[in-house]
Amino acid sequence: MEALILYYDDTYPSVKEQKAFEKNIFNKTHRTDSEIALLEGLTVVYKSSIDLYFYVIGSSYENELMLMAVLNCLFDSLSQMLRKNVEKRALLENMEGLFLAVDEIVDGGVILESDPQQVVHRVALRGEDVPLTEQTVSQVYHFSLHPPSGLEFFWNFPNSPLGP
Repeated sequence: MEALILYYDDTYPSVKEQKAFEKNIFNKTHRTDSEIALLEGLTVVYKSSIDLYFYVIGSSYENELMLMAVLNCLFDSLSQMLRKNVEKRALLENMEGLFLAVDEIVDGGVILESDPQQVVHRVALRGEDVPLTEQTVSQVYHFSLHPPSGLEFFWNFPNSPLGP
């Protein structure tokens, strides 16, 4: 199981604890069709696409609709950027765009944006900041044809200032 995981607090301080937590969540969710779960006192919203699983996690008092808005924004942004080709291979070829999208949606666990159109627009603008002559072929390809997607993707917001 490969994963791109961003923790915004120290709920699981060691790598061993993080891996156990991630494995537990995956085992409890990968065979279900639902989109939300409560696990270990956390609210988990998730979505899968072909060979990818996306998760956004918050405390049990976190507003599920806000967590789902973040998840949908990420997924829809990636879908637009990848021309609806949201699968592992496309993500691996376009990791820079994924990181830019994440930076536009969330900063240090604080939700900044939930509109996928705005995220895609800002990622495209950030890609244009580097002069074309200084971009690699991969960067030009990435920002003009196929921006990003996600592997198994976790966001953890247990101490988010957003409440129910």
